Amino acid sequence: MTFDRRKFLGGSVVTGAGVVLAGAGVPAASASAVPVREEGGAGRGRYAFTVMGTTDLHGNVFNWDYATNAEFDDKDHNDVGLAKISTLVNDVRRAKGRENTLLIDAGDTIQGTQLAYYYAKVDPITGPHGPVHPMARAMNAMGYDAAALGNHEFNYGIPVLRKFEESCRFPLLGANAVDARTLRPAFRPYVIKRLRTPRGRDVRVAVLGLTNPGIAIWDRANVQGKLAFPGLEEQAAKWVPKLRSMGADVVIVAAHSGASGTSSYGDQLPYVENAAALVAEQVPGIDAILVGHAHVEIPERRVVNKATGREVVLSEPLKWGQRLTCFDVEVEWRRGRWAVASVASKVLNSNAVAEDPRITGMLRAEHAKVVAYVNRVIGKSKAEMSAAEAPVKDTPILDFIAFVQAEAVRKALSGSANASLPVLSQASCFSRSATVPVGDVSIRSMAALYPFDNTLEARVLTGKQLREYLEFSARYYVQTAPGGPVDPSRITNADGTPDYNYDAVSGVSYEIDIAQPVGRRIGKLMFGGKPVADAARFVLAVNNYRASGGGGFPHVASAEQVWSTSEEIRNLIIAWVEASGVIDPAAFASVEWKLTREGVPVF
Repeated sequence: MTFDRRKFLGGSVVTGAGVVLAGAGVPAASASAVPVREEGGAGRGRYAFTVMGTTDLHGNVFNWDYATNAEFDDKDHNDVGLAKISTLVNDVRRAKGRENTLLIDAGDTIQGTQLAYYYAKVDPITGPHGPVHPMARAMNAMGYDAAALGNHEFNYGIPVLRKFEESCRFPLLGANAVDARTLRPAFRPYVIKRLRTPRGRDVRVAVLGLTNPGIAIWDRANVQGKLAFPGLEEQAAKWVPKLRSMGADVVIVAAHSGASGTSSYGDQLPYVENAAALVAEQVPGIDAILVGHAHVEIPERRVVNKATGREVVLSEPLKWGQRLTCFDVEVEWRRGRWAVASVASKVLNSNAVAEDPRITGMLRAEHAKVVAYVNRVIGKSKAEMSAAEAPVKDTPILDFIAFVQAEAVRKALSGSANASLPVLSQASCFSRSATVPVGDVSIRSMAALYPFDNTLEARVLTGKQLREYLEFSARYYVQTAPGGPVDPSRITNADGTPDYNYDAVSGVSYEIDIAQPVGRRIGKLMFGGKPVADAARFVLAVNNYRASGGGGFPHVASAEQVWSTSEEIRNLIIAWVEASGVIDPAAFASVEWKLTREGVPVF
């Protein structure tokens, strides 16, 4: 489905709460996040309003952890969910006056919890009599004004996203999500909201939505040939001047892109993944940016625009509804128009308030369905398996993931030209708190073990490429001198590498010498008791995120694909448990890799 630009332009003038396109002759308002000095005379009018923002909600409505079957809690005692955010939003609206507030989001809304999965796959919103997505119902009830598209919006395919969009009483914005053929917007690029003031002339607040270019890699199977995702800076430079010429007094960007200036996909794309600060720095005319994607908390960051010398205020509220950003904006009536006098931001903590009973009551039945679904027993385990030590030791719990993946690939390749190739399998520790209990095993145990909706692929690598893949993975460890004790909590996540971007590979044995510099750590790489030759060929069972370039691992994205499935790996694991009845670590667990320092095992 392509965004209809003529329809958009023809029906866009809405008073009070919609898109406003003023005449082309309206002069552009100045953009500033620093105080504007009054020039000549007193009594100039001022007006203050607040733009509230969320991001990376990832299917969280309730303060509930479907993996533990209990209220959400973490070491910092954060809470999660739109029901909590709704209470904060109501508090702000009462304090400021609802007519003086806007509520926006920066993306990643419909994927991430079992609630989100249930209504995408189990009882899909796309069905002939499908339900309305719980996130749409909650956000509609809360009165969202706009939401940017996140990369995870595309995980379940474009039809699910379009159905979600259809259910929302607010626009989903993506100025850099364009039709692959025409390069025209496939989603609404922006919305302009009008806020009434005592002065008489409304303040026109433009919200420009930008999403992540990485979608082209991470969800290639869903978007290739249909949608393209140019860079944020390029598209902001195109749209911001247009918004100003249309009469926007204030320009807010909702960007599903972090502020670090880094990319996880190396040189596979010419566009920066985490480009929010670059947009602020390079594109004149922006007053504030609601940042998403990175799952970090930024209460307030000020970036100086190189062209104007003015500050742009950035804020990123913590993921899952743990925080609510508030941009407090003051405008001043100057020379016949509104000009920004100041912008400041802060975040509010959702653990300070109770859930809004209006939201929880509205979705209680949906929540109960999902709780019943995830607690369904599917088999038994002969032993408890924990991921607590998985980042530093070869543990049965990761071996289990790798085993199921490898078995699925072997079955799929049986009788094919590649059936004789050895099958290796990649696995990552997605959650250090994941456990498979002894005794009854439920769907929620598997959801905790494999929380992402990744699918499985099979790619062919040579021995040389495998070694380089493992060397890249081993950058995850902090270089640690030999001798002396080692604190396991201090040797991982080097240079900010997240746990999910460290891969252990089953089917070969090897050592990782963390005393050595990055690139010279893999030793004793063996297959079948013999050193792996550079020319040897292997099939690697690998998740689609990694296979499409996620994490920037070498070779795998360009390697020959010999098989793939649209079934989530989590569901392959669930089906394996249901078919086998029993998980017995003795059948698959072995120590194939270990950390060393100059040949001496670390543990």
